[in-house]
Amino acid sequence: MFQYELPRYLPTADELPCSDDTPVDNELQELIPGLLKSILQILWAERMDWFFGIDMGIYYHPEQPPIVPDGFLSLGVERFYDEELRPSYVLWEEHVVPSFVLEVVSATPGREYTNKLDEYAKMAVLYYVIYNSKRRRQPKLEVHKLVNGRYELQDSNPFWMPEIGLGIGCERGDYSGLTRDWLYWYTEDNRRYPTPAEQIKEGQIQVERERDRSNKLAAKLRSLGIDPDED
Repeated sequence: MFQYELPRYLPTADELPCSDDTPVDNELQELIPGLLKSILQILWAERMDWFFGIDMGIYYHPEQPPIVPDGFLSLGVERFYDEELRPSYVLWEEHVVPSFVLEVVSATPGREYTNKLDEYAKMAVLYYVIYNSKRRRQPKLEVHKLVNGRYELQDSNPFWMPEIGLGIGCERGDYSGLTRDWLYWYTEDNRRYPTPAEQIKEGQIQVERERDRSNKLAAKLRSLGIDPDED
């Protein structure tokens, strides 16, 4: 459970800055968490107890600047407040620490492997995930799990996260017109959940198969002297 000694006055999310004004310097920092969120929006469409933030400030103390991960997932919170949506994620209002935090390393590493490990551990984030596409000899994807207050590096890809009910992994695929390694969600038996585009394509294939089946049946009936268009 996240615990800090907080002052008596606690500003609301609307009273806090919604950005640290630091622009992302790598397009992947938007696309990778965006893909993960888009899959969840279909996979968990009926659920209203989760929130996935992208480049959104997490406030843990009103006198400290927010931590702004590239993506994070919280469970057991309201998916939507109202039509204005969340300006930021304020822990003393949400009362739920994110279960999953993602950092996509830019051209210039920004403490992802050092200070941020300590910051997210102090916040008690269960899974801290780092993706670095520039790595050659070391894994591009690192999953760190919080165990007794310290992060332990996991060694499987994809990696199943039972507390969340999802696996996270990296594999080659197509998204946003680009073929490369992307991060995806997985089932417990390592089956990748499809992207929205893949689901649309699969739906189109099913429609085409059904149309072909109907045409073949109609042709068979006509060969038997039966008009399938007659009532």
